[in-house]
Amino acid sequence: MKRTLAPALMLLLLAAPHPTKAQPTAKLWRIGWLSAFSAPEEVPWREAFRQGLQDHGYTEGQNVVVESRWAEGQYDRLAGLATDLVRQRVDVIVAAGTPPAQAAKKSTATIPIVFLLIADPIAQGLVTSLARPDGNATGLASTAGPEIYGKLLELLKEAVPGVTRVALLWNPASPFGALFLREVEIAARSLGVQVKLLEASRPEAFEDAFGAATRERVGALVVTPGMMFLAHRARLADLAASSRLPAVYGIREHAEAGGLMAYAADFTDLYHRAGGYVAKILRGAKPGNLPVERPITFEFIVNAKTARALGLQLSPSLLLRANKVIR
Repeated sequence: MKRTLAPALMLLLLAAPHPTKAQPTAKLWRIGWLSAFSAPEEVPWREAFRQGLQDHGYTEGQNVVVESRWAEGQYDRLAGLATDLVRQRVDVIVAAGTPPAQAAKKSTATIPIVFLLIADPIAQGLVTSLARPDGNATGLASTAGPEIYGKLLELLKEAVPGVTRVALLWNPASPFGALFLREVEIAARSLGVQVKLLEASRPEAFEDAFGAATRERVGALVVTPGMMFLAHRARLADLAASSRLPAVYGIREHAEAGGLMAYAADFTDLYHRAGGYVAKILRGAKPGNLPVERPITFEFIVNAKTARALGLQLSPSLLLRANKVIR
């Protein structure tokens, strides 16, 4: 009896359903987002970043959550916002702009940082080398090299051939202002143009700067790239229009806000590529081993409506080279 029962019991035990083992849940990655902009300003760029993440298998709301902190143009808030992200123990920090990247770098030496919209990452103390950053930060520079700044003056000279005096609006507090000035002055000498420097370290100084341009009888304006200028791009376009100054800018959105021309790296492409950088780090890559990349796509935008309002007749060759003409 016992000899026949034992095998039967064994068969019953083998056939009985076993408790299902709990499947390990996929890790939910936490990305810290630190920006000098406001949330509405970054909507199209953030979408490009999300797409860049998704292209590499990371989808916000599924296996990624983004903790966003926007300074809304108030740079003095950045240190506190960066510290808050560190306290949240995010897996990586994305820093859009030089002041946010520097704030993130000061807040942590261990959390990986992916920066973008940085003119010169070495001069701004973020990396020791573009080829081998050797720290916890890497990302994408916003210029192909300092000579790109002289290109703005060349385009302005082509749009206004007879101009001999050009104003340069710059922010002396900008971390790359001196670099910009040097390159524009080199281009000015080769083009036979005199440059009048106009300083504006805060928005309240804009009117005085444009007043000085009028008194100096300059014929055109170069506006250097900068987060403060970008945040107040509509106001700058209005001031240039009321001063009858053809102006060229180093960020695309200035032309879309009413400026005459802009020549700049494609920010949408940079944000998209930043998503790929973050994906590499989430998969285990060390920031110090990921080379800093430069822009590969540039845009030349011409606002034909502004040209007509200024009474400018732009050459067909100039318009043909534009990636976009706003009519």
